[in-house]
Amino acid sequence: MNILDTILKETQYNLSIFSKNDITNLEKKIIIKQKKNFIRCLIRDKEIQLKPEEVVRQLYAEKLINEYGYPKKRIRFEHPVQFGRETKSADVVVFDKDRPTVEYIIIEVKKPKLKDGKEQLRSYCNATGAPIGVWTNGGQISHYNRKDPNFFEDITDIPKEDQTLEDILKERFTWRDLIIKDKIPNEGKSLKTIITEMEDEVLANAGVDVFEEVFKLIFTKLYDEQKSQKDRDVVNYFLKKKNLPMVAERKATYGKKDNGSTFDEVRKVVKDIDDTSFRILEFRNTGQSEGDLKKKIQKLFDEAKKKWPGVFPDESKIDLSPSHLSVCISSLQDVKLFNSNLQVIDEAFEYLVSKSSKGEKGQYFTPRHVIDMCVKMLNPKQGEYMIDTASGSCGFTVHTIFHLTGHLFENTEISQEEKDDVLKVFGIDFDEKVVRVARTLNLIAGDGETNVLHLNTLDYDRWHETIKNPDWLMTYGSGYKRLEALKKETGAYKEFRFDILMANPPFAGDIKESRIIHKYELGYNEKNKPKSKVGRDILFIERNLDFIKPGGRLAIVLPQGRFNNTSDKDIREFIADRARILAVVGLQVNTFKPHTGTKTSVLFLQKWNDKLCPKKDDYPIFFGVSEKSGKDNSGEYVYLKNGDGKTKLDKYGHFIVDHDLHSHGSELPDGIAEAFIDWAKKIKLSFWR
Repeated sequence: MNILDTILKETQYNLSIFSKNDITNLEKKIIIKQKKNFIRCLIRDKEIQLKPEEVVRQLYAEKLINEYGYPKKRIRFEHPVQFGRETKSADVVVFDKDRPTVEYIIIEVKKPKLKDGKEQLRSYCNATGAPIGVWTNGGQISHYNRKDPNFFEDITDIPKEDQTLEDILKERFTWRDLIIKDKIPNEGKSLKTIITEMEDEVLANAGVDVFEEVFKLIFTKLYDEQKSQKDRDVVNYFLKKKNLPMVAERKATYGKKDNGSTFDEVRKVVKDIDDTSFRILEFRNTGQSEGDLKKKIQKLFDEAKKKWPGVFPDESKIDLSPSHLSVCISSLQDVKLFNSNLQVIDEAFEYLVSKSSKGEKGQYFTPRHVIDMCVKMLNPKQGEYMIDTASGSCGFTVHTIFHLTGHLFENTEISQEEKDDVLKVFGIDFDEKVVRVARTLNLIAGDGETNVLHLNTLDYDRWHETIKNPDWLMTYGSGYKRLEALKKETGAYKEFRFDILMANPPFAGDIKESRIIHKYELGYNEKNKPKSKVGRDILFIERNLDFIKPGGRLAIVLPQGRFNNTSDKDIREFIADRARILAVVGLQVNTFKPHTGTKTSVLFLQKWNDKLCPKKDDYPIFFGVSEKSGKDNSGEYVYLKNGDGKTKLDKYGHFIVDHDLHSHGSELPDGIAEAFIDWAKKIKLSFWR
């Protein structure tokens, strides 16, 4: 461990926003005296003890001088700021070019948490009138324009010495720029963090439905990015010439090493692309009046509704006030939403939805690395029909689409042949909010059509009533017709003929309605009398088996107790009678945190079938136990670090969750999925022969 690592150990500071060269140069300047670390301050020209915040301050000062071109004489550390009779010290101040005593940029490094740092910045900027603020802890960074005492608006960057704030706001901005300046890899933030910051700034007091308004903005921004699809194709052309693809290979290469590339390499190539003919992105605050900005975004939202119908009513409007909308647009405009695995969007929607109904029903969005493990293990093939019966934001369905087409969520045209495969993928959920989220993601991944339906999976006898609603039919009718074609019997909604099912059904709460319980074998006790209540996940086990044809395969997330409890022996016997148990993968207890600490496992099954899966009493079962969940005890994602302690990025510029479920395109060691695949090939399972 080097000196800087030792200084920063067990603090909330890290150095991932700084270049390796700058860090190395700083290390060379360290002076050790009486077992303490000192440095000659770049600005104060005297020896200063090197504490964590001082490391970040020195590196950021280097950045101000070398990258932004500010002369040392315009920079001051520990600048006094007057608050009535009290005086405080701002960490770093850059003074105005023409008025050398007037504060222009204030930088906060002493508060390592964003919320605390922003409050400190707000007080300093309000007291001095400085129009620009920066907060950083070395791992994350935020740039703000102080519009007035009430609002801090995000800006893409601070102006260089020869630029003005207006130059930054009115800068021409294309798909190329969005890749280079994407907040998530550059500032070390998640979309969830950005939304919580928006809540603190404006949304909490805006008098609107936060979910609806953020959803409208994400929907509109996705459309704006989609309109630049041709520019993305140009970028990909140059990346491919350098052997740096930003689209998935059509065939997976299990077990083979992929040298891959770093995001820095991608960014370097993208920077050299001439984008003078590229479309200018519209979802941006370019310094126009707040009223004009709202008109522009509403027009873009109206276009998006026409492109992707059935998500918002035709008459829906953006309800945020112009001033609140201006802050939100500035916060979101530098986030690239089209990305490889949807984790960026999913984490944000999980946060928004769980604040309302979803968490109360015991259903949580499945982490993408768990989904990828299931998809890899069940190996969906072109021509097969797949469904998720508790689809949430449709991670299982979208990742099945990725697997079938080889196209990740990167704004890519798909062929008619691939579209036919996409239309064999279905999702059902009873929560209308998440169905709309899921439809948005599926519409884009599936090139304009989707089979995500708002239905109650367990209460299938009442589907007849649902489909009589003309509004429902207008939105879901085409997908519903495709679902009807897969019924085992005409007029009955109990059994279907799907090849694959993957689901994470709700595992909190009981079903107490007798008319629903009476429809299920597992709703009766050993004396063949109906139970007064049954766990929701238990009925989903039976329902899911009914959706799959003989020889079909399933992956179901279940609470660990279903595998261990003596009282659940009848459930295990019910499953074993109908399907071969292929595998049980125990998930680490942090997997579904922060929403629940319930220990879960994924059960993999194949329904008995004379040809594909002949029934037998004795057969091998694959067992796997995850020891690395990809989350810490508080439920925050844990990301892979590279050799110099920085958070590692994959070739799409996204953080790599550190887990043991699969290899993440060879970025991680082979995991449980790869071990299962080797085992499945060895014992010649039908879908891995």
